[in-house]
Amino acid sequence: MSADTRTRFVSEQILPVGETFGASGMARGGPGLPARFTWRGQEYAVAEQIEQWHETGPCTHGSGEQYVRKHWFKIRTSGGSEMTLYFERQARTSRSRKARWWLYTVTEDWERT
Repeated sequence: MSADTRTRFVSEQILPVGETFGASGMARGGPGLPARFTWRGQEYAVAEQIEQWHETGPCTHGSGEQYVRKHWFKIRTSGGSEMTLYFERQARTSRSRKARWWLYTVTEDWERT
């Protein structure tokens, strides 16, 4: 990214397109990063995965064990934007069971926004 960039906090659901999930992530027991997804009615293609990490939290039953709660991905789209996405291991509510993929931030060139 150039020096003239800005990062926006988004925290909105994204919808993976079809069966475009990366098999390597699923082979390791995590979610497969979708190769394409839609956000606000526009489709984005993942050109590069820059970074990946996960977030853990304590067991909700008091056992002291740590469980993976979120899988994070920093990506670059084919349009050049950098985005931070995450996958929630458990849905936030029973009414939104399919809402697992979220766009956290978008970093774009200043002149494009």
